[in-house]
Amino acid sequence: MTPHVGVRLADPERDAVAVAGIYRPAVESHVSFEETCPDAAEMAGRMSRTLQRTPWLVAESATDGAVVGYAYASAHRERAGYRWSVDVSVYVDAAWQRHGVGRMLYDHLLVELRRQHFVNAYAGVALPNPSSVALHGAVGMKLIGIYERVGFKNGEWLDVAWFGMRLIEPDDPPSEPIALPELVPPP
Repeated sequence: MTPHVGVRLADPERDAVAVAGIYRPAVESHVSFEETCPDAAEMAGRMSRTLQRTPWLVAESATDGAVVGYAYASAHRERAGYRWSVDVSVYVDAAWQRHGVGRMLYDHLLVELRRQHFVNAYAGVALPNPSSVALHGAVGMKLIGIYERVGFKNGEWLDVAWFGMRLIEPDDPPSEPIALPELVPPP
């Protein structure tokens, strides 16, 4: 783990500018299929909506408190039968990549998702992206398929690799997921 970084729940008002800045390079590349970089107000709205159900975490430097990465979970699909599954994403500031920040964020995120009784986590990775592929493998996700030429960006059709993992083995019937605001803080 990276000793100079802490992880905490995001605060949309406080963190939106930094999060938008970290996300910008992904939008400007092929990593995100968005074509317009969201500004801080849009990012704050996304963060607030996410936090109504699932975690949005930020990693901050212990030295100066700067946000250096973030991770979040969102609904996998809209239909009721998918409510036990989430999609996860992580983004790390370029200066902090390859220092364990992404792994640390995912480790914290996956613990919280298990506490919420989510059963499955999935992640889509636009290819090529060897560092993201490696990260998802390192946290225990397995490649479950590739959507070939599913997205068009920057003049080319791109593949997306899908990774997945079982977070918990559910009861029968499964316990309902607990919305983040209803979750009791860890001891």
